[in-house]
Amino acid sequence: MNLKTYAQNTWCPGCGNFGVLVALEKAINSLIQERKVKKEEIVLVSGIGCGSKIIDYFNLNSFSALHGRPIASAEGIKIANPNLTVIVSTGDGGTYNEGISHLIHAAKRNIDLTVLVHDNRNFALTTSQFTATSPQGFKGKSTPEGSIEEPFNPLKLMLSSQATFIARGYALKVEHLKELIVKAIEHKGFSFLEILQPCVSFFDTTEDYNKRIYEIEDKDLFSKKEALKKIEEWDYNSQKSKIPIGIFYKKEKPVYQV
Repeated sequence: MNLKTYAQNTWCPGCGNFGVLVALEKAINSLIQERKVKKEEIVLVSGIGCGSKIIDYFNLNSFSALHGRPIASAEGIKIANPNLTVIVSTGDGGTYNEGISHLIHAAKRNIDLTVLVHDNRNFALTTSQFTATSPQGFKGKSTPEGSIEEPFNPLKLMLSSQATFIARGYALKVEHLKELIVKAIEHKGFSFLEILQPCVSFFDTTEDYNKRIYEIEDKDLFSKKEALKKIEEWDYNSQKSKIPIGIFYKKEKPVYQV
């Protein structure tokens, strides 16, 4: 099914978001063809930022929220109509900075949403300020001498916030990412999928990621202790450790909405 729109794509040439776009389109098409979701019952919700512009390129129901507020808006949509498949597309800046309280509480409630975080580790749309996952020493418009702050690990935060599906993907591993998106959408509950997405203009991590990223075993981890150990292999700061991608944790429990 053709899900494209007439909108002209304005991402920078080579942007990692193109990989996310292809993976999401493949995932949605797969779910529609297998009759697991209906096209007219899918809603894409975004905020402000490069990753959030993805809704312009999908011929699907969509809603554009304020910066940092797409998860809160998506919760309202899901509560109003629990039959909808609600997918949030948002960036690390809006999610881990302005919108972090919405992220934590949506995970704690276990509301049935799929949250895709395009993590390029800087505020790229405003030409590069540091975010919560920027490495220590990151030089951008707001920290020309280098950020003194250490990044936090969003997967670790989601585990402690009781998210029932926690995964990480990589924008340049499109088929693997597509499968993660499908599994996240199929999960009944709060699905958190962080997508490492190189920003070729302001923080090009492509070469580094290609050397260090590896896929973990394709299985669901039900032990929090086991999941935490795997999550802590990379602290978003180390330049040497391997970076695991895949599903780290999955648990079935009652969802928030009726």
